[in-house]
Amino acid sequence: MEHYAPIQPSPRRILAIWFVRLSVDRWRLAHAPDNRAAADTVPTALITETAHGPRISAANDAGLAAGAQAGMLLADARALCPQLAAVPADPAGDLTALEKLALWAQRWGPWSALDPPDGVLVDVTGAAHLFGGEARLLADVAAAFAQRGLTVRAALGPTAGAAWALARFAPPGAILLPGDDPMRLLGDLPVAALRLDDDVLTVLRRLGIKRLGELAGVSGAEDDPAGEAAARDGLRRRFRNRRSPAANPLLRLDQLLGKVPEPLLPVLARPQPMVQRRLMEPLRHRTLLDKVVGDLAADMVRALEARGEGARRLELALWRVDGEVLWRRIELAAATREASHMIRLFAARLDDIEAGFGIETVQLRASWSEPLALSQADLDAAAEQHGTSIAACIDRLSVRLGPKAVSRPVPRASHIPERAQGWQAPLDQLVPTQGLLAFHARPLKLLDRAEPIAVLYASPDGFPQRFRWRGGVREVVRVEGPERIAPEWWRERSTTRLRDYYRIEDEAGRRYWIYRSGLAGDGRGGVPEWFLQGLFA
Repeated sequence: MEHYAPIQPSPRRILAIWFVRLSVDRWRLAHAPDNRAAADTVPTALITETAHGPRISAANDAGLAAGAQAGMLLADARALCPQLAAVPADPAGDLTALEKLALWAQRWGPWSALDPPDGVLVDVTGAAHLFGGEARLLADVAAAFAQRGLTVRAALGPTAGAAWALARFAPPGAILLPGDDPMRLLGDLPVAALRLDDDVLTVLRRLGIKRLGELAGVSGAEDDPAGEAAARDGLRRRFRNRRSPAANPLLRLDQLLGKVPEPLLPVLARPQPMVQRRLMEPLRHRTLLDKVVGDLAADMVRALEARGEGARRLELALWRVDGEVLWRRIELAAATREASHMIRLFAARLDDIEAGFGIETVQLRASWSEPLALSQADLDAAAEQHGTSIAACIDRLSVRLGPKAVSRPVPRASHIPERAQGWQAPLDQLVPTQGLLAFHARPLKLLDRAEPIAVLYASPDGFPQRFRWRGGVREVVRVEGPERIAPEWWRERSTTRLRDYYRIEDEAGRRYWIYRSGLAGDGRGGVPEWFLQGLFA
């Protein structure tokens, strides 16, 4: 019988990529894509609005040479360099670009993870030989990003913490081999290489710990003498209540040395549903274009059904023969997979299409989709009811009149009637609330502003018996209430008076919703006032 040696797993290897000036490189590529060096001739700083004024988040080479530094107020930087140009920073765009770069970096490994705000971690375990070794892999990383106009520093290590520290504080192209002593390359690095918070770094500096080797000796990572045991215990007691890894230097050091695992959240590509048609002959007539859009809508429905989703945003791209691309986008009030509804909405957006010498490629993409479960329709009921759903009606009105011409009521977490409901566009996301409030009966019509009424006579209990509103006197025959609503103390002044609401009915059967503002002798004003705020059906 033959015996086979067990396969030994490859030691873990993590590639850390640090985009040294991601925001500046993105600005340069957008400002001068053909002549990137020209973008550095004028001193420029990317700024972020703060409570103390604009503050610099990054600067180009000319700006750094003029004295602009990250974290400096724009006013202080312009005192050094009056010709410094200010450009608003785009943190959201930087994060989006970082996500795309993390997906693109998977060419060097099976999965990657974000290291915001300017880093990417790639697991390259067992993949370095495909590039001719780890040194050539790092050279390929630097060349690939340099070709795209991005300045990067990359390093390889057995853990994410070690690779991160080498990429930012070690010489370019640093590699920590699996069997090598970690402190050989990491011992002389500053404690900032542990990805710690600023206040923790301040504490370590006050304790006289400036290098990783010093912290490793105190924490017991090496063979410590008996005299260092007290220092190690004191350091552990100082940070024993720090739960976050960025606030605990001992935990970060153990993660760097591989003694404590560090979980990483991989970035997964989620391709958008997309269908297209490459035409044998260019289209120049609207009838043929509608036919192609109908075929694409049917293909999109099948693609969405396979994913169990419905489209909320559809983008139609038309490539003309002369190279120009025409875009048309629609947004839907609810997720849908109805091809007829898509075709009808796009039909209203294709009237101004100029085909020129013809359209040779048509592409339909669902850039926003949501889960939509399959449902069995009642065929008999569908045959009897041929109406239009509310969501489809909103979509048609939004396409015809514009997205800002249609609004919908949305609930708000407030007991005050005029604040319990707001209005927003049907395509906007709902504002998260703590939960819907269970109200009592509310009138069908709520006045935009409560109107004052004059109570001519009230019963001894405080119920109104006769009141004047809009020039007419009304006799009250039935009363329900009161319903007391206290003011919102966290957003109103202490002098705001509480309200007692009543549902009343006059001799003609008309029902009103009125309230008394304040109580007699509450110390928050004079005589209580009466208001009418709603009308029942």
